[in-house]
Amino acid sequence: MTADFVIEITTKTLELTMIIAAPMLLFGLIVGLLISIFQAVTQIQEMTLTFIPKIVAVVVALIIFFPWILDKLVAFTFNLFQNIPIYIGKF
Repeated sequence: MTADFVIEITTKTLELTMIIAAPMLLFGLIVGLLISIFQAVTQIQEMTLTFIPKIVAVVVALIIFFPWILDKLVAFTFNLFQNIPIYIGKF
């Protein structure tokens, strides 16, 4: 197993991880920003006010994007398993 091969697989895995995590992170970021603006306008400085809306936003994003995430993961895993003979030949 060469270093280039390991770097290639690791790079693809990390790219997929970032792509899959992006929708949930963006929903949480947007909701957090909206709650921060609301807190600044109303001068409510309650730290626990941000947690529940962010958690709900991330769960909603997960529900919305779950079919897409599952499709990406299945395609990546299928490609990985399908190319095992090629990967073994690289040793």
